[in-house]
Amino acid sequence: MQRFVLKFDTSHLPPALVADLRTDHAGETGAVWIYKGILAVSRNPEIRAFASEHLQTEQRHLKAMNALLPVFRRSWLLVPWRIAGFITGALPALFGSTAVYRTIAAVETFVNLHYQEQIDKLNALGTHPALKAQLIEFQLDECAHRDEATAKTKKPGGLIARLWVGAIGSGSKVAVTLARFI
Repeated sequence: MQRFVLKFDTSHLPPALVADLRTDHAGETGAVWIYKGILAVSRNPEIRAFASEHLQTEQRHLKAMNALLPVFRRSWLLVPWRIAGFITGALPALFGSTAVYRTIAAVETFVNLHYQEQIDKLNALGTHPALKAQLIEFQLDECAHRDEATAKTKKPGGLIARLWVGAIGSGSKVAVTLARFI
């Protein structure tokens, strides 16, 4: 896989594509803080190793997004995204490894679909192959995180787990909508 940070001029991009990149930047910011929240709360060595490894990947993604999107084009809601990410990581870490893994699986399931929508748009446009390659690389990383978390989830979730996973999906949709415009 490619391991580079694009130096990218967004001035020529359609506004909808810039809005997509803004949601990606906000999402990668939130992802970094999810893992920071897990690490702040969990004392479980397995969870800490999982979170530390994934944090490195998300920090690399955020660094690339920082290079892709100038400061003035980023979401103005980065502080709330950091807080929401921290809570999304810290809260399940209070309840143990299964809650953490379910949370990561839910987040990464959403992120996979979100990236796929953007990759499909770029395919339809037939432009920006380097950007598309970067998004595909990110998507593959996120799918690996999802698959790892899913494999570590030991049993089917009960009502509370299903409600939590639903809240993550709904919250992610709201966050994308807000980041697209603000």
